[in-house]
Amino acid sequence: MPDSISLMPHAVCWASDPRLIWTMVVTNFVTFLSYLTIALTLLFLVQRTGRILVRAWGYFVVGFALFILACGSTHLLEVITTWSPIFWVDAWTNIVTCVLSAAVAVMLIQRVSSIAYGINDYANRLERTESEKLHIEESLVAAQRLEDWSRMSAAASHEIKNPLQAIQNLQFLISAMEGVSPQVAELARLSAEEAQRALTIADSTLSFIRQAPKPEKIDLRNAVDSVGFLLAPIIRQKSINFRVESHGDCTVEGYAGEIRQVLLNVIRNACEAVTQPGAQVTVELSGNQQGITMSVTDQGLGIEPGILPTIFEFGMTTKGANGNGMGLWTVKRIVTRHRGQVKVNSKPGEGTRVDLWWPRVYDSSFEMEKATA
Repeated sequence: MPDSISLMPHAVCWASDPRLIWTMVVTNFVTFLSYLTIALTLLFLVQRTGRILVRAWGYFVVGFALFILACGSTHLLEVITTWSPIFWVDAWTNIVTCVLSAAVAVMLIQRVSSIAYGINDYANRLERTESEKLHIEESLVAAQRLEDWSRMSAAASHEIKNPLQAIQNLQFLISAMEGVSPQVAELARLSAEEAQRALTIADSTLSFIRQAPKPEKIDLRNAVDSVGFLLAPIIRQKSINFRVESHGDCTVEGYAGEIRQVLLNVIRNACEAVTQPGAQVTVELSGNQQGITMSVTDQGLGIEPGILPTIFEFGMTTKGANGNGMGLWTVKRIVTRHRGQVKVNSKPGEGTRVDLWWPRVYDSSFEMEKATA
């Protein structure tokens, strides 16, 4: 009995100093509100990141939020028990807080290695940020340079066509004049053919640069022939045996400029990979009802197995200082946009095979997906 009498509520102990009572009440209540705000913020965080937060970590954050809320409740009961002696409620609140704190402590111990790894990984990423930023900037500069070159080439090709056509007309008039010697007529004919060849180059360049505002029909066989025409200098220089085989209807619907860009990238890579004179680069096209399958095979150096899984990544190149790492990345993006597929098989020293599949009809729903993304 004397022991129980010595235990008195806070209000009795603090009766001699009312300021002490209100100091304890206000500080405990503010602490409760702070704990409550933290707990609600954590629960809101789990709700907003539910799609990317691993379920186990979600449970941990929820448990931690409940633990914070329980701690805040003990401070709230400190305020209530100042005037109302509901100490069993206070005791059960402490029991719940004890259980939650133990559970959170165990969960934290289980995840300490993952937390440490995450912090260290984040620190390493920060260290690499500057170099990665520089690499991306260099790639973007290269892309801008390519775009500027394309615009200048388009303008130059357009301006070249007018005088070339005039030369053709003049050569025709010379060869048709009366009294012209056979030698002069032959020279006029040859110069007209060379002018036509220059016009063909200009038209091919413009066709690769020009982008239609909407999908159109394009014959992949004709596009491949056009690529071969543009790559003729490197084919002659390396003495490449360049072969094109086609079967069935090879017409697809899509953005012609982008499709030609894919073909140019893939076939040029095959030609550049060849090092031995007389080596073969083969382009095979086969059309069916669903789409067109195209395979580009070279007898070049091949690609190392460790590099092969990363060749479609931005900035990845196997050409060293001669590459910008955007060719196959661009190919992948364009093929995906057309709902096609691209796959690369390669063995070092044996060559590389690039398989492309183009659907017969362009799926416009992709544009709608991009617009609503």
